[in-house]
Amino acid sequence: MLKQVKHVSKIALFYDLVFVYMISKTTEILHHLEHGLVSPTSFFFFALIVLIFINSWMIQTIFTNRYGKGSWGDIAFYIIDMMIVLYMSNSFDTNNLREMRILFISAGLLSFTLCLHYLINYFQVSQQIDKKISQTYFVILLIRALSLIIGGILDNDPGLIIAIIGVLISWLAPILTKNESRQHPIIFSHLLERLNMLIVIIFGETIIGVAEYFKVDTFNFYSILIFLVVGFLFFAYMWQFDQLLDENQPDASGDLLIYVHYLIIFSISLITVGLKFINEKEASSYFAVLCLYAGIGLFYLGLGLASKYNKKQFTIPASLVIAITMIILSGCLICLYWPDFGIISTVTCLATFLNAFILVHHCLPDIKKGILS
Repeated sequence: MLKQVKHVSKIALFYDLVFVYMISKTTEILHHLEHGLVSPTSFFFFALIVLIFINSWMIQTIFTNRYGKGSWGDIAFYIIDMMIVLYMSNSFDTNNLREMRILFISAGLLSFTLCLHYLINYFQVSQQIDKKISQTYFVILLIRALSLIIGGILDNDPGLIIAIIGVLISWLAPILTKNESRQHPIIFSHLLERLNMLIVIIFGETIIGVAEYFKVDTFNFYSILIFLVVGFLFFAYMWQFDQLLDENQPDASGDLLIYVHYLIIFSISLITVGLKFINEKEASSYFAVLCLYAGIGLFYLGLGLASKYNKKQFTIPASLVIAITMIILSGCLICLYWPDFGIISTVTCLATFLNAFILVHHCLPDIKKGILS
């Protein structure tokens, strides 16, 4: 089957800009410490809010991937959704996460616009499989919209449960549409490019976080090491998705690629918070280290799961997985034993460098062969 090609539109890139602000606003939830730690409640609401935002982004991206034509109608929906996302980003108080009423209602409205877009598409497409896909997503989004709006109106614990159920349904239900996806698969290269751009945006938030180490009164040798940690992680991500992954996946549903990126998004957020806390006196050093290395571990887990899409010659062997895992565990244990900022930044920089190095070293000979041939 010929490789389908679809380029990312300018309006899609414009749409991504609101997520720069959203990510910055949502990450603030994890910056509030209680006795040197981030409370489980804050972690829970952070995960829930990110899931609401990113799931909306994913559903919009999948629609554009299959049916987007850059029409005036598509542009109008993008603009409306952007305004709703901006409002949602300011609809919750990061210091009082119990007040979620406005967020849930506005998120329900966003779900309803996505739902309406699929309804319109149902009457525009001619193929039966496209009508079925549109109908399925219409039902999923309608359930999500109603549950979020009801949860916001109730504004109590039962309402929170209803809203969570609706979000989880919209998050997991696409897995059940594999049969339809095989009959009208996504354009894999387009989805990959959109996800890559989203990760670049999220790494941008990490850069903003480590910028504190580059002020006149805070810059030192360890600032360079902190930046290199981010650089090595970004390099590992781009190496996996640019060099090793096979974009020609004509029959892929893309579900695994999407869910892997949820994992990577959460991992980068943990890394961002961990890098911030390792040099804060108010934060527990042990908590900061665990947060940082949990993020790094989840990050490489995401890269490992994504290797399913690798080119045949770039299969990741068990020995490489074990080596990367041991490096992460060793770095974490050393930092927990000596929770000093200098040691943490040095060891973490070395660990991320070694992981990136062995990933490249393992695959570079095959890449050179491909170039020479």
